[in-house]
Amino acid sequence: MSELSYAHGTSGTALLGDTIGANLDRAVAAWPDREALVDVPSGRRWTYARFGADVDRLAYALLASGIAKGDRVGIWAVNCPEWVLVQYATARIGAIMVNINPAYRTHEVEYVLNQAGISLLFASLSHKGSDYRAMVEEVRRRCPQLRETVYIGDPGWDTLVRRGTPDRHEEFQVRGSELSCDDPINIQYTSGTTGFPKGATLSHHNILNNGYFVGGLIAYSEQDRVCIPVPFYHCFGMVMGNLAATSHGACMVIPAPSFDPAATLNAVQQERCTSLYGVPTMFIAELNLPDFGAYDLSTLRTGIMAGSPCPVEVMKRVVAEMHMEEVSICYGMTETSPVSLQTRRDDDLEHRTGTVGRVLPHLEVKVVDPVDGVTQPRGTAGELCTRGYSVMLGYWNEPEKTAEAVDAGRWMHTGDLAVMREDGYVEIVGRIKDMIIRGGENIYPREIEEFLYAHPKIADVQVVGIPHERYGEEVLACVIPRDPADPLTLDELRDYCEGRLAHYKIPSRLRVLETFPMTVSGKVRKIELRETYAE
Repeated sequence: MSELSYAHGTSGTALLGDTIGANLDRAVAAWPDREALVDVPSGRRWTYARFGADVDRLAYALLASGIAKGDRVGIWAVNCPEWVLVQYATARIGAIMVNINPAYRTHEVEYVLNQAGISLLFASLSHKGSDYRAMVEEVRRRCPQLRETVYIGDPGWDTLVRRGTPDRHEEFQVRGSELSCDDPINIQYTSGTTGFPKGATLSHHNILNNGYFVGGLIAYSEQDRVCIPVPFYHCFGMVMGNLAATSHGACMVIPAPSFDPAATLNAVQQERCTSLYGVPTMFIAELNLPDFGAYDLSTLRTGIMAGSPCPVEVMKRVVAEMHMEEVSICYGMTETSPVSLQTRRDDDLEHRTGTVGRVLPHLEVKVVDPVDGVTQPRGTAGELCTRGYSVMLGYWNEPEKTAEAVDAGRWMHTGDLAVMREDGYVEIVGRIKDMIIRGGENIYPREIEEFLYAHPKIADVQVVGIPHERYGEEVLACVIPRDPADPLTLDELRDYCEGRLAHYKIPSRLRVLETFPMTVSGKVRKIELRETYAE
């Protein structure tokens, strides 16, 4: 009988029992003179000693502003040093930081301000045509709990910080003694495909340990310098980036307020970064820069690619041309802090592109039948579930939605279709809702996308199902061509697939596009492609 699709991560390294503040204290004591944070656009730099002092002063200021333990403090901003200071200062005093996507507009921001009950909001002034102050003014009358808004880059920031006088030290010490690592410390709104987003509520224990073990698996130390072009409002930036760095004494490097491929490679070169993060589309954009070869990336050794599967050809170039021999693939979701599976430093190319790794230390994963919940044999597709320290406390003030996602056994149901191999490595074969069912045949878009990436005319591809009268659904390939002047035709595409893919998997429709609709965190919005071309 085949082994079941269940695995747990044994480890000789204990979970951290710290709060985020206590863990930062340890880093400051161990590496006071090493750099903790560099903001390339402004040239500002912090050693661990200065970073710790600035975090504490902001924490004092929050106390002086009347922020109590458990109060919600929102941050609606692009990547900047102030974002990081707010992250650690709120944790210091047990306030719950609420991450707000910089792409949100008034309708969404108003919902989050009220749903989380935010009393103090930090916000950018403007970015890429967005006037955050005007949007806050538009909604604040309808947000009765919002007492104060502080704009980053405005005199209001300095005014707030000046409230953080030394006479708050005793209150600060008392507050610190009242905190537990199991306290809620962060709310992250997950982008729902229907209705309003849900606020995944995470503790110190959730996110500090996840950052610590993700960083440990790529051997972070105080020698590392981590380039973080992914957004801080997302777990990728603030947990896998910031907390992975500070829990190992590494340096956080901010290349730009939002992703810019040239600024990213410039930051790696200028700051001698050893690690670089991104979703595959970010790495593709960097590799495709006309002057890519001019950047000195020789200091890189590792990094993290996550968010969506990495095409084999892209991974080959990342390893060979970006010197990231130890690059790691991570898989997870906001509700699991986020990472539950990760490839290891010495994994081969096939494991890094064909799988999303194996279970992290101290966590459990299993693959179950989506209908009856029974654990599947290895090699059989089903829904991926995860359990352990990383599973969220719940959705903020939504117990019914929490119960839909986390079952009575505390297993988080991911909604992803997965196959666990005999060696425990896991392949993600699609979202349950992305799976195409054509004439009774289950089709996993990822398989077709991987096959089409090797076509010489295709730079990027997304496969979705659209309605069909006879078969229920048919396969649509949305393609970005390598050369816009010589786009792919449907006949060429079908000829390429003929005899190499089962007939029912061969796309019957083709759309040639300039770009894909993306989320701010760099994921392709497949639902938008499906809806746009459903007709």
